[in-house]
Amino acid sequence: MSTDSTVVAFQHPDDVDDPLTSVLREGARRLLAEAIEAEAEAFLAAMKEERLADGRARFVRHGHGPERTIQTGIGAVPVKRAKVRDRGPDEAAGIAGERVTFTSAILPKWARRTKSLDALLPVLYLRGISSGDFQEALAALLGKDAPNLSPSVISRLKEDWQGEYERWKRRDLSARRYVYIWADGVYLQARMEDNAACMLVIVGATPEGKKELVGFQVGVRESAQSWHELLIDLKKHGLSVAPEIAVGDGAMGFWKALDEIFPSTRHQRCWVHKIANVLNKVPKSVQPNMLADLREVRDAPNRASAEVAIAVFQEKYGAKYPKAALCLAKDREPLLAFFDFPAEHWDHLRTANPIESVFATVRHRTVRTKGALSHDTARLMVFKLVMAAAKTWRRLKGENRLPMVIAGVKFTDGVAVTAAADQRAA
Repeated sequence: MSTDSTVVAFQHPDDVDDPLTSVLREGARRLLAEAIEAEAEAFLAAMKEERLADGRARFVRHGHGPERTIQTGIGAVPVKRAKVRDRGPDEAAGIAGERVTFTSAILPKWARRTKSLDALLPVLYLRGISSGDFQEALAALLGKDAPNLSPSVISRLKEDWQGEYERWKRRDLSARRYVYIWADGVYLQARMEDNAACMLVIVGATPEGKKELVGFQVGVRESAQSWHELLIDLKKHGLSVAPEIAVGDGAMGFWKALDEIFPSTRHQRCWVHKIANVLNKVPKSVQPNMLADLREVRDAPNRASAEVAIAVFQEKYGAKYPKAALCLAKDREPLLAFFDFPAEHWDHLRTANPIESVFATVRHRTVRTKGALSHDTARLMVFKLVMAAAKTWRRLKGENRLPMVIAGVKFTDGVAVTAAADQRAA
């Protein structure tokens, strides 16, 4: 029976009436249920030839597990796990061996949240949210039914990340070969002590053109000793073949350590850092024209043109701005080393961007907040973010040319020159 009333019900502050989210969650629930059912049916179809001694099917459906809630990026989604029964082995049925267990790849047995949420936790940590505030933060994002993320749960997750990092550090590199490497020291002021931690990072390119995280650890500034320890650790774990060329900024610590551990590796100075260093030595009014001249050197079609552009630069600015001219001239060879490699790779070798682009995102997410984040915790958080980003790193252009570099083929202005052609040119 309906009654008239003048009482207006007010919405509770914690209740959000969002029909769109409700529709998305219901759709996600149905799709997930259908996918789990399809996965179980595919398993049964693959095992349909398996029979018991009396001819009955060995594998049959066995209902569902109890309903549980999976936390996703759109909130909590209820789901039931499909179960499959293996009716053998059974001595009475004449089948020997171990029972086969059906495990869903979509819905692991003990999963309570999607992997995307685990990837979100390092971001929240670096953003300045303390472990005790994770529950409140996720409740605002995912609703009041967000998973229980107490400080003890976060501590266990950090222990898992620490184990993952230690296994990664101990991995065997004896079968790995990196023809190019990029090195940089990244400083993050993210809930850390006043003295920012320096993350020493090395990214390598395999002969197939794939970029990988090779070395990663917290160092004392960018000292030669810190870089030496990192390179020695890589060599200890099997990285015995020296890279063809290393790309980095002007930090002397890295180059000194590199010459000690891999003396045959050539040096390539990062043009982004070098241009910034040169422009810092002249007034702002001069910088636009000087920047255009520096780009003439960097983007020259060959080494000869680059040498001419450097000579023009020295003539234009040497008298009035000697510090800028000297800053460019003193690193002439390491700035032009990329010309001795395939032309398809020049864009990659001119800069340490493979590292800068990854950590630019991390830097934007990290700000000074109250409280201090230890170097160890910061290392784990950044490691998780970098490993997630590594899956999307762009491969080198013209990667099929990399094996030629390994074979010691000589390149002139990016073009491979055979021994016979080289003799004819001489």
